[in-house]
Amino acid sequence: MIFVRDKGRLCNNILQYGHLYAWGREHGRKTMSMRFAYKYQYFHICHTRWHNFFCYAFAKYAAAWGMIPVVRFDSPDADYAAEEEQMLKRRNIVAQGWYARWYDLFLKYKTEILDLFQFDEGVKKQPNALLGEVPSDHIRLGLHIRRGDYRTFHGGIYYYSDEQYVTFIRQFLALHQQEQVSVFICGNYAEMDEKVFHEAFPDVSITFPKGNPGQDLYLLSQCDWLMGAPSTFTLVASMYRDTPLCWIASADAVISEASFDHFNNLFRHIK
Repeated sequence: MIFVRDKGRLCNNILQYGHLYAWGREHGRKTMSMRFAYKYQYFHICHTRWHNFFCYAFAKYAAAWGMIPVVRFDSPDADYAAEEEQMLKRRNIVAQGWYARWYDLFLKYKTEILDLFQFDEGVKKQPNALLGEVPSDHIRLGLHIRRGDYRTFHGGIYYYSDEQYVTFIRQFLALHQQEQVSVFICGNYAEMDEKVFHEAFPDVSITFPKGNPGQDLYLLSQCDWLMGAPSTFTLVASMYRDTPLCWIASADAVISEASFDHFNNLFRHIK
């Protein structure tokens, strides 16, 4: 068994486990996500075999006491042949680190990864109610506003103000002048001024879902277009339905049709 010791937040965990799951499938090794055994209980994987607190605790303490080895993928440019050899040889092993990446294998087993991370029905209820209020002929734009740690992440380069996000929305609307657009804004709700958005777009439906991370992720996954600062949250949301995604790379970015890309390319370019 390869016990995947995840790091970071929700969508980092999904991507990291997805890579190790794909590697395991290719080499006939079972994998278990330690994070989804007890946290982020929004998905099908959380109810599958081995994903329980007992298995999590066993792997955690067995690794801490030196009973099972740990391989680490902590450097972006390292040669991990030795780590892969260990994962093949050892009956039980813990694998950790953000740079466990096998892009082609991930895409090969992408359908299975998506099946594991299908949302529980209870997670869908509140978002589906909001989505159901949108007329069927409207385009659904999902905007993710990342604040919090982005104040200092890479020197705050992706920390945009509400007014800057208004500009990005306005540019998107200009691309769809002949269509009706409904906007769903997810993110750090306590750090948003909803009034700024409603006053900027009095004739546009602007919704702040205010869900938990699982609900927000599901809602964004059901939108037709996605925008936001570079983040794994929008990236994973785009994965479910191959939704066009614009990663807003700077405060003075100009949104155009060319600004949008798809998961299968974008996921190769995360840091």
